[in-house]
Amino acid sequence: MNDTFRWHTGTRLTAAPAELIALAALVQSGTGLCAGRDGVTGHAGADLLCETSGSSGAPKVIRRTPASWQASFAVNGAAFGLGTQSCVAIFSGFGASLALYAALEAAHHGAAIISLAQVRPDRWAATVAAQGATVLYLTPVQLDLLCASGAPLPAVRHIVVGGGRLSVQTMATAFSACPNGNLVQFYGAAETSFITWTNAATPAGSVGKSYPEVTLRLDPEGVIWVRSPYLFHDYAQGGSDDTRWDDGFLSVGEVGHLDAAGNLFLLGRKNRMVTVSDHNVFPEAVEAFLTALLPMAQVAVVALPDPRRGARLVAVLSGDCPLPEADILRTCRQQLGPHAAPTRAHRVSAMPMLPAGKPDYPAITELAQSLK
Repeated sequence: MNDTFRWHTGTRLTAAPAELIALAALVQSGTGLCAGRDGVTGHAGADLLCETSGSSGAPKVIRRTPASWQASFAVNGAAFGLGTQSCVAIFSGFGASLALYAALEAAHHGAAIISLAQVRPDRWAATVAAQGATVLYLTPVQLDLLCASGAPLPAVRHIVVGGGRLSVQTMATAFSACPNGNLVQFYGAAETSFITWTNAATPAGSVGKSYPEVTLRLDPEGVIWVRSPYLFHDYAQGGSDDTRWDDGFLSVGEVGHLDAAGNLFLLGRKNRMVTVSDHNVFPEAVEAFLTALLPMAQVAVVALPDPRRGARLVAVLSGDCPLPEADILRTCRQQLGPHAAPTRAHRVSAMPMLPAGKPDYPAITELAQSLK
């Protein structure tokens, strides 16, 4: 693998904002890249520096080698048929590592690149259709926004989704809008890149089997450990007590379990686990249940202090929520039990989101504390 990224001579920029044009110039100059909320700049080193989304706290800066991403460019190039005939659409600025990854991968293979970072979401579908995008890289929220108009996108061949759980409703809407599209959801983190990915045979609730060349190991507590060519080097800024190395394996503190066929099921981040009346609860598991119950809604579950039980869960909902709060809470108690069930289900006009298209959990927690 090269120690710098490649900009294929066949790469074409379509609907290109200044940020994408600047990225092309930086890659072609051979400089190192530093990506954050203010865009991409060059630096004297060869490493790639990426700011994390900060969905659960202060952003960190990840240091990785270009080769750690290039290794997966080859895998995805074969899986998604990437080449000069392809057209890759990205939906946010390069403060989101998913968009930066997709752009660099497309440029590596000589594909056309469409950036919709400065296009209103209600115009995304029309732009994607007009430009003939064949591959989409986006988050579940961005996929919902793209498909909201119901406009057909027959040219799309691959829908690559990262950064959160997909609801059954979102998947159905995506297949309706993109009848020729293959939907792949991947699970990973900024520190690990790809860990698992799904296919048509993936069981409900699973994030799929190991991505090629990834070795998974779960310890007795269910903590997920990963060894692969795609791992980061270290933190250039900030850090996390949950990020640990052990004999070439890396963990970022996620907890889950594997079925007999090797499909991974996530429970959540160990640092988001809360104790409610001496019972350990993962808010992510409650979010997954509510997403299935309310498939047209955006869902976030946060923990608030409770003097009697230690903590209590509160759900924050936006979008189409047809059930009354009392029915939502009763269903949660019946299906999840009294400890995992939220005590409130607040409706808000808009879910606080990060520019990367992920829930802003610190802001959602602050909002939940302010609601009565």
